Amino acid sequence: MEKKLPRIKALLTPGEVAKRSGVAVSALHFYESKGLITSIRNSGNQRRYKRDVLR
Repeated sequence: MEKKLPRIKALLTPGEVAKRSGVAVSALHFYESKGLITSIRNSGNQRRYKRDVLR
């Protein structure tokens, strides 16, 4: 019997979050600097956001 792995929530790029939310990428960076949202840095030091920042 084949086991299915649990789904892993994909992280979003700043551009994807900006497009879906209707705000500029610079606004996301501002919100992050004020502690309103948080990002995760990947191995290339690029920001990634969890999907819950869109809520």
